[in-house]
Amino acid sequence: MIEIVATCESPEQAQQLLAAGVDTLVFGEETFGLRLPADFSREEQAALTQLIHRAGKTAAVAVNGIMHPEKMELVPEYLAFLKENGADRIIIGDPGIVYIMKKDPALALPYVYDAETLVTSARQINFWAQKGAVGAVLAREVPFAEMAEMAPQLQIPAEVLVYGATCIHQSKRPLLENYYRFTKQEEAADKGRNLFLSDPQDEATHYSIYEDSHGTHIFATNDVCLLKETQALAQAGFTTWKLDGIFAPGADFAAAAAIFVKARHLIEAGTFTATAAAELEAQLAVLHPANRGLDTGFYYVDPKKIR
Repeated sequence: MIEIVATCESPEQAQQLLAAGVDTLVFGEETFGLRLPADFSREEQAALTQLIHRAGKTAAVAVNGIMHPEKMELVPEYLAFLKENGADRIIIGDPGIVYIMKKDPALALPYVYDAETLVTSARQINFWAQKGAVGAVLAREVPFAEMAEMAPQLQIPAEVLVYGATCIHQSKRPLLENYYRFTKQEEAADKGRNLFLSDPQDEATHYSIYEDSHGTHIFATNDVCLLKETQALAQAGFTTWKLDGIFAPGADFAAAAAIFVKARHLIEAGTFTATAAAELEAQLAVLHPANRGLDTGFYYVDPKKIR
């Protein structure tokens, strides 16, 4: 069975995504979760979990930040809250959280291992499977040629980004704040500003950038779209598909999710064709934000060219 995982930015969008056929919704709060479309309060998280469960779907909470000491001290209380409110699983990247759950089983929750660019081999994924992970988030820099070799060795499902933005750099340092201070400007640096970097020699570049409590985040110019490649992914055994809506807001993102649900139905029915894929991709392009491009990321890259 193919599982479609999607971020959500509001209760309204969550309802739209669930109605579209998404299986798992990802949400959380900015203190603990990386690059989320929205920062939900505790009350909102509890209500959202109930909404997801009423639909018979899965609530996955992002706790995947790098937890420096001041944040790690807050993690046990947050895990207790998530467990009390029925979160189905958490997404983590800091091994310190695994240690906390092992030390106090009352705080333990099923977890998906997400260490971003570090998750590049079956050996690493299987290591975390042996430590209790129920899934892993595959680095977005892994080409399909390597994925196909990896698939038969995996002991747990590996999530693949099929639609959405790719972070290409994160620094704990407040780079924008430092820049504004140096240039004697008083400007906000949050995601709502829609700031981006551009190469002066290439006007087409559009590296979205913002700051939060985790530091500075910079994204690739183009977002990933693997709609035409979903059948090959499924045939290779990669049946956990991630849709990331950090820069694809509102009802359009839910409508985009419905397109991937349609692709899943066609694949599972054995009727997915190149023509159908092209039609679905054309529909998706209309829904995608006009200021963001689409490409296939690292999917077709020759592994020998990656250093």
